[in-house]
Amino acid sequence: MANARALDKRRKSVRNIRKITRTMELIATARFKKAMDRAAAATDYTARITQVVSDLAKSGLEVTHPLLESRDKVQNVRVLLLSANRGLCGGYNGSVLRSAFTQLESLGNQGFSITIDASGKRGISGLKFRGFDINDLWIEFDDQPLFEKVEEIANGYLELYVAGKIDRLEVVYTKFVNISRQVPVVETLLPLGELTSEDNRGEASDDEAPSMYEFLPNAESILKEIVPTSFKVKLFKCFLDAAVSEQIARMVAMKAATENASEIIKDLSMTYNRARQSQITGEIMEIIGGVNALKG
Repeated sequence: MANARALDKRRKSVRNIRKITRTMELIATARFKKAMDRAAAATDYTARITQVVSDLAKSGLEVTHPLLESRDKVQNVRVLLLSANRGLCGGYNGSVLRSAFTQLESLGNQGFSITIDASGKRGISGLKFRGFDINDLWIEFDDQPLFEKVEEIANGYLELYVAGKIDRLEVVYTKFVNISRQVPVVETLLPLGELTSEDNRGEASDDEAPSMYEFLPNAESILKEIVPTSFKVKLFKCFLDAAVSEQIARMVAMKAATENASEIIKDLSMTYNRARQSQITGEIMEIIGGVNALKG
């Protein structure tokens, strides 16, 4: 039978751990609600501006923009991985890293020149552990990414794409579908022509329909403003989805850890009570034996 004092010490230790996991669960829940509100607010705007860009591209007008044009020959591919700065969030980091490794292997087999960027300490560590070289890295994004910071990254990618230094930009992140479903995905953000056609699949598909827009002063000036903005909000939405998914994963993981701790405490309490009862019984028997010896 295990020592009662050791069991009691272990039970207190598990109780302390349960307090920590419960606190982390509550913090993740609060952060999740804030992150989801921001993501929901951005979703409608992102969907609408993407639809506008798609409509403009399908309007039949003689308008062009470098971000809407696919390269005839794709050689240089930029891959951006979005992960978390911390662990204790279940399989969140592992799943997005596995998706990144699979995509990088696929791109390498196709002979592309790959440049890797990463956001989040866990993703950076995972890539370095597997021997990948990281070009740009960021660790300042957490549960509330700022648009200004993401815009700086987006502007850098826009300059590289327009200059012809990259032919395609792919983002590996965890997409927020709903509270019960978050999926690691690989999404092509540049060129925008591929993105708009994919995101608006199922929308009005009559490419021959007349344009619903009147351009003042002209279509080129409108596209010059709205197309880069569409890319920026799409990239920002990726960061927001990743933040929401991370908090959901951490909330679920800490809830499971708290419940497991409660079960362990319950089992330890039963074992402790048996050990204590056995110890008391043994002490009573020793006293009785001593009394009988004195009487004898």
